[in-house]
Amino acid sequence: MRLATFTLLLASGAAAAAPVHFTIDPDHTYPSFAADHLGLSTWRGKFDHSSGTIMLDRQKQTGAVHIVSKVDSIDFGNPVLKQTVLKAVFPPPLCTTQCTFFDAAKYPTAIYDGTLADFVDGAPTRVLGKLTLHGVTRPLDLKIEHFKCIPDFVVKPRERCGAEASATFDRAAFGIDAGKSFGMDMKVSMQIQVEAVQDKQ
Repeated sequence: MRLATFTLLLASGAAAAAPVHFTIDPDHTYPSFAADHLGLSTWRGKFDHSSGTIMLDRQKQTGAVHIVSKVDSIDFGNPVLKQTVLKAVFPPPLCTTQCTFFDAAKYPTAIYDGTLADFVDGAPTRVLGKLTLHGVTRPLDLKIEHFKCIPDFVVKPRERCGAEASATFDRAAFGIDAGKSFGMDMKVSMQIQVEAVQDKQ
């Protein structure tokens, strides 16, 4: 009897220490961004359709993130602007050189892959990763401002984890340089609101 109890305790301990896998909740995940418009105003938008996975290993204090956003789900609250930036180039006469935009037909997704890092009190504070956008892959680390896990209110006893993360990057480094020739700042600030639900065991 004691041996059986001891075996069960070992098994439960091993389960608790195992990596936990999550699937992104697309209804609560919205990568958003802000970009310069001629120094006059700031364009703000978000991607309405994202999917992906997260792995969290609390014992080893590590994990992995994989997020895929559909480029044509970009939303500025301005349909005309949306159709413009989804094209391959910014149309004349507004631009004659350095006018490349998303070219969503050729590059339909933006992909972020990273590793959770710098854990504090059991929660990651950074993601060390890379962004693939417009067919270009470059390093991009995220700062995690907030990270929390709770029992999911619908699929108990599974967990739901959520985070707010941010980064800044140069869009021209990804070949999206429309407006550079007439002075637009290429810096883009990105904020990622993400929630994920633990996979069924």
